[in-house]
Amino acid sequence: MTENPNRSGPRRNDRGRQRSRGGGNQPRQYSKAAPSQRARRADPARLAAFRTVTAVSRDDAYANLVLPEQIRRAKLDKRDAGFATELTYGTLRAAGTYDRIIGQCIDRKIADLDAPVLDALRLGVHQLLAMRTDDHAAVNETVGLVRDQIGAGPGGFVNAVLRKVAEKPLEAWIEELTADADPTETLAIRHAHPAWVVRALRQSLKLHGRGDDLESLLEADNAAPEVHLVGLPGLGEEAGQAALSSAVEAGAVPSELIEGAAVYRGGDIGRLAGVRDGALRVQDIGSQWVAQALAEPAVQMGERWLDLCAGPGGKAALLAALAAQYEVTLLANEPAPHRAELVSKALAAVDESAWGVRTGDGRTIAETGHPFDRILIDAPCTGLGALRRRPESRWRRQPKHLAELTVLQSELLDAAADVLEPEGLLAYVTCSPHHAETVLQIEDVLKRRPELTLLDAAEPMREVALPAGRSLLTEGPQPEGSAGKTVQLWPHIHGTDAMFFALLQKQPE
Repeated sequence: MTENPNRSGPRRNDRGRQRSRGGGNQPRQYSKAAPSQRARRADPARLAAFRTVTAVSRDDAYANLVLPEQIRRAKLDKRDAGFATELTYGTLRAAGTYDRIIGQCIDRKIADLDAPVLDALRLGVHQLLAMRTDDHAAVNETVGLVRDQIGAGPGGFVNAVLRKVAEKPLEAWIEELTADADPTETLAIRHAHPAWVVRALRQSLKLHGRGDDLESLLEADNAAPEVHLVGLPGLGEEAGQAALSSAVEAGAVPSELIEGAAVYRGGDIGRLAGVRDGALRVQDIGSQWVAQALAEPAVQMGERWLDLCAGPGGKAALLAALAAQYEVTLLANEPAPHRAELVSKALAAVDESAWGVRTGDGRTIAETGHPFDRILIDAPCTGLGALRRRPESRWRRQPKHLAELTVLQSELLDAAADVLEPEGLLAYVTCSPHHAETVLQIEDVLKRRPELTLLDAAEPMREVALPAGRSLLTEGPQPEGSAGKTVQLWPHIHGTDAMFFALLQKQPE
């Protein structure tokens, strides 16, 4: 394949400079063509990224759902799909920092810019400061995108702003923006996290005895996420294990933390055997780990299991597969009808006698009239533990959302406790390490519900872990109090999302 200077491969006119690493200040290279002679058509890869970013900002869409469809629509090859993916996720990840840089280059407030123009500027800034795209290509192609998708008028404005941005490398911009900032704000700008998120992560790390890990965690949040795979156990003729073995032959690496999981860096998972029939799934290894841990203590035939917040169905599918093996049943509950349909599709590969789906508010689960022996609450949360996979969440979530979510979390805990059988197990899980959504919720429910006892969540996790996983749960600082009996996973330590896991048991009356 011939080299394309418009992409993120090796630069032909690099002159030894790496802007994203804070390199020197050699003269920039721009197209000398007049605006009317520049590109008027949007480059397909950049257009896919632009449409994804605008869907996120305009419709609160999730990039991981929109981008694959845009790549398919544009029929991008592997190289261009990789470019579009890096451009999309890199732009969303660093949007807050890029907005500050753009703000230094315009004579108006960021809020006064039309949203599509701001999205295009962010895409251009990312190419200039954090990718190996030639300067003239980054500017020219972004202007062409604007002229094609927004109109000729904003093209000149975007051209002028991007030229100003390109006058300095990223490190110089960061030094300028943080010159008078406090330590928290400096970290927020440098690592592209809102300041309130930086404070929350610092507090959680200290709570779990890892106060020195903050920068390592912020860096891990900004790393390109790996794809984690799970082979569903117990399907016909060990289909899940066969699919996982096939994925390993195609380049996936078996997990060192738990069995039945693998890490894949090979591109489109749709090409892997077992994906179409549901035997092989994408699921974070942390999610797999906590689901297996809930099912680990001795299971009695005839138990009833409940996934109270099942959508879109990842953990429910794994629990259903385990339930089928143990000859027990799982009820997957999801309040939103369209997400309940996704749950049904996720469970379709498992013997239908092992599971059912309820569409309803989890807080009304008592209406089923059934008690349950094991309950998973994968609670709605801020998602601060999955910022690698959903980079837009860091800018979408606000502190006000925390207050609403923590009320819902406590109500779900109470509803689950009401239908939990004596000696039954209740797993409380969040994809957030925030103190208010994790340890504080457990401390509060223990005060409200004296019939509940907090078990050591690390014990069943160690039972289902491989040696490396067991050692990671044993080594390192051990928190005191309630936090000492819970498990907090971390991207920079475990390579998983920052999953929190607490295990409660209901005492006999």
